[in-house]
Amino acid sequence: MAKKVLITDTILRDAHQSQAATRMRIEDMLPACKALDEAGYWSLECWGGATFDSCMRFLGEDPWERLRALRRAMPNTKLQMLLRGQNLLGYKHYADDVVEEFVKKSIENGINVVRIFDALNDVRNIEAAMKATKKYGGHVEAAISYTESPVHNLEYFVKLAKELENRGADTICIKDMANLLLPYDAYELVKALKKEIKVPIHLHTHNTTGTGDMTYLMAIQAGVDIIDTALSPLANGTSQPSTEAMVATLKGTEYDTGLDLNKLSDVAAHFREVAKKLKEQGSLDPKVLNVDPNTLLYQVPGGMLSNLISQLKQAKAEDKYYEVLAEVPRVRKDFGYPPLVTPTSQIVGSQAVLNVLSGERYKMVTKESKGLLRGEYGRVPGEVNEEVRKKAIGDDQIIECRPADLIAPELDKYREEAKDLAKSDEDVLSYALFPQVATKFLSERNNPKPKEDPNAVRELFVEDLGN
Repeated sequence: MAKKVLITDTILRDAHQSQAATRMRIEDMLPACKALDEAGYWSLECWGGATFDSCMRFLGEDPWERLRALRRAMPNTKLQMLLRGQNLLGYKHYADDVVEEFVKKSIENGINVVRIFDALNDVRNIEAAMKATKKYGGHVEAAISYTESPVHNLEYFVKLAKELENRGADTICIKDMANLLLPYDAYELVKALKKEIKVPIHLHTHNTTGTGDMTYLMAIQAGVDIIDTALSPLANGTSQPSTEAMVATLKGTEYDTGLDLNKLSDVAAHFREVAKKLKEQGSLDPKVLNVDPNTLLYQVPGGMLSNLISQLKQAKAEDKYYEVLAEVPRVRKDFGYPPLVTPTSQIVGSQAVLNVLSGERYKMVTKESKGLLRGEYGRVPGEVNEEVRKKAIGDDQIIECRPADLIAPELDKYREEAKDLAKSDEDVLSYALFPQVATKFLSERNNPKPKEDPNAVRELFVEDLGN
């Protein structure tokens, strides 16, 4: 039965993460918050993903204070975050006590909806975050990392969604981080899910391949409940389809969003100026605005694309861009077809760069590639190339259990290590996730000095490459 389509706007998080390396500041957000809060969105995605790292590393902002400021400025709208399951917002697995404390503090500081995903779709890696979100009164949005491979099909995704629903998901998100979900496939997938799943279905895609709007339209006709869009100044390309375009398309139909196009236009005018500033700063690379159907071949998500460009610039090897893109699916196959989303996008992307630049495949293997092949990140969906695994990790034992089962409680250890820096439980969590970055940030916050250039080039392996 047709019904009003609900909208989550990503302008405060994924839009600028996908297009401008997560460089939007809180001062760029606050002037628009009253209008955003009054717009009538289902939720506003404003935290998580790479924002936590970028706030401290580049912008000299406390991510927790950003969240509190947004909560104060938008009291009427659900605030949403992206959480990488057992990885939280970092790049490794954390003990269950750290996961619980992080979720608790996120909700206390203003988050309502926690979108939880695992890069490998290993449900064992999101169960602790789901339980904690339930425990502290948050809305659990459990996400399926959508991808295509010989092992990913309709049956696989429906089975996964049912398992997530059975574990307490309040909504199920189809997380299509690379815009690989084509329109007719979206129709079939949403139809199949609506037949089997009772909770609402939320679809997230990008416009990297130029098919995002069509994908949303077909999903809406199949009964999808909520879609992610971005206000037009930071929409399309590697970001989400435009909010205004979708609202206009559905206006007057049985799917009408109920959002006011004139109000959206007013708030978009503010973000046009923000986008202009990001472009002048060099944070917004014009390449990310282009449609690239080659993504359907390479399966590289938007954030990963912009970061591959950055890595190759640093290596003065921009001419190798398409060689690296062609190497990505080969590495992915060798690694057992992981979906390409943080941190696996990062791992596969960096390994592809190394394979091309060193002139021999797997001559150099990153610590993270070895971890993935060893099972430290969980169960990969497909079969690993055993020759590659042997070359990378030798005779190391493969981890078969839930990786977090091997991690002893560690929150007290982090409290002890950070005691001279931390002024709050939130500071301890910042330190737990990014020890070096948080140490520098908290030291400077506690003893203020002139800030460094927020657009400084960052090292090879720290950018958030997925979503």
